[in-house]
Amino acid sequence: MKEYIEEAEQDLLHTYNRYQIVWDKGDGVHLYDIEGKEYLDFVSGIGVFALGYNNKAYNDALKAQIDKITHTSNYYYNIPAIDAARKLKAVSGMDRIFYTNSGAEAVEGAIKAARKYAFLRDGNTDHEIIALNHSFHGRTMGALSVTGNAHYREAFEPLLPGIKYADMNDFESIRAQVTDKTCAIIMETVQGEGGIYPATKEFLQQVRTLCDEKDILLILDEIQCGMGRTGTMFAWQRYGIKPDIMTSAKAIGCGVPVGAFMLTEKVAQNSLTSGDHGTTYGGNPLACAAISKVLDLFEEQKILDNVNEVGAYLSAKLDELVEKYDYIKEHRGVGLLHGLECNGPVGDIIIKALDKGLLLINAGTNVIRFIPPLVITRENVDEMIAILEECL
Repeated sequence: MKEYIEEAEQDLLHTYNRYQIVWDKGDGVHLYDIEGKEYLDFVSGIGVFALGYNNKAYNDALKAQIDKITHTSNYYYNIPAIDAARKLKAVSGMDRIFYTNSGAEAVEGAIKAARKYAFLRDGNTDHEIIALNHSFHGRTMGALSVTGNAHYREAFEPLLPGIKYADMNDFESIRAQVTDKTCAIIMETVQGEGGIYPATKEFLQQVRTLCDEKDILLILDEIQCGMGRTGTMFAWQRYGIKPDIMTSAKAIGCGVPVGAFMLTEKVAQNSLTSGDHGTTYGGNPLACAAISKVLDLFEEQKILDNVNEVGAYLSAKLDELVEKYDYIKEHRGVGLLHGLECNGPVGDIIIKALDKGLLLINAGTNVIRFIPPLVITRENVDEMIAILEECL
């Protein structure tokens, strides 16, 4: 393992401070390094492996598609892309799909769609977008521009002009930023990297009403909190509202690099048109075969039922830790997306857990984040809590 890591550090651009593990395989909710050590996974590839590892039905679907064709380009149609779009529309209630290769690309497309919508409305190109502090939308230049963390942005400025920032669950801070130039408000329905902060129902409904009144587009980023993570297929479905544009990735493909942004018919008919946007790989048959099978398995395996049942159990167990340990300040979360905010850095706790065969990650310096595969059981939660308590 040490030799592989040393070679990687000689060959790869050092943009990640990686944990000192080289993975070999996964099975269910466990990962195994190349020396055979087993780890209970409460990271799921940062919310990607919703179905766990080595799901036979998923693997077989991809193998079958590889034997047919993996790429054709968007000059042509392919059946997996059509099948996946039909299923995505059914579970989301959105009307039009654009496939991307990643979440950041989905955000880029959403920004372009919003700006084109506003341009067609009034002919101007100086429109503004309101984003939220502590948000995270990706590392590309457009996605970075609407990421509400100055530390991520400062070395790469100037970024997109016309970006303003408001605060999560503070409607007055949103309203104070609105002008005649505002074309979109973008936010995560549940902030992930920023510390696990769910939007309140009142806040999101107020923002939706404001957008309707001002003809502002509401863009909801569901890249981490979507695809069943909060107990509904998409987190916004718990709030009685609907976005104009939604971004998705991560668990949409359960391991295959794929994302999408989805639009209402109104926005689709009044924004991007032929030649405005494109991607060589987006929507290729392999990626879309993954989406299609993932959506089938969500239904067949009753994934949402498991999220709601085990998510409530996990939430209760984390509440108990807050009461028990002075070092833990607060617990926030919903479904199977949770965070423990601590009264200090959590890096040492995560390293200790790693040594004991438990995978956790942080959200900021002082929040332990829990984003396990959506197929975990109560027994897995009990095992995780036992190891975490040893580390605490």
